Amino acid sequence: MDSLPSAKRRRETQDGEVEASKLHKLSPVVVFAHGAGAPSSSDWMQRWKNMLREALHAVDVVTFDYPYMSGKKKAPPKAEKLVDFHSDIVKETLTKYPGHPLILAGKSMGSRVGCMVASLKDIGVSAVVCLGYPLKGINGAVRDETLLQLTVPTMFVQGSKDALCPLDKLETTRKKMTAANELHVIDGGDHSFKIGKKHLQASSSTQNECEEAAVQAIAAFISKSLEG
Repeated sequence: MDSLPSAKRRRETQDGEVEASKLHKLSPVVVFAHGAGAPSSSDWMQRWKNMLREALHAVDVVTFDYPYMSGKKKAPPKAEKLVDFHSDIVKETLTKYPGHPLILAGKSMGSRVGCMVASLKDIGVSAVVCLGYPLKGINGAVRDETLLQLTVPTMFVQGSKDALCPLDKLETTRKKMTAANELHVIDGGDHSFKIGKKHLQASSSTQNECEEAAVQAIAAFISKSLEG
């Protein structure tokens, strides 16, 4: 037989519900954008979507396809032309999950567009996660303008062998950024973080272990950013 007075039981139940509600509201929602060549349904995107959801305890990880991916395959437009569509997805997500911190994540081109969206004044972004940021353009020039405009905490995950983002160029850019930022390097990783077998053998590690370490670094950064 329950010996607690009914009033006390109600109070403890209410306190528990309030605490659960607080924890639920603190769970971030992530909008995760794909890169230039593969859609949100790709194995890479689905794997990282699941890893981000678990590591960040996210209420949801929303993926989508930019319009150019539908129908006949064609080259993506300039990143600037994708901002409106991306921001509409973000606004729809915020309407669905009011009160949850918003994290914008992206693969390559998707991270660049996400950074542009994060700089819009009518969207409140808590942090940005860039997976393989394409710092160098087709002509080889450093494209740092978007990053220098950011004011929200930004996490970079880059492969050490990523030709689109030489680490020395990124380091120079990071020093010029006003936004708080951190970098996690996947040693031996290419633009999609793929590590060669010889490198993995030499380092006595696996692809999964290296990617898991990156995800944990992201989780630590997001946790610190949300608390701050």
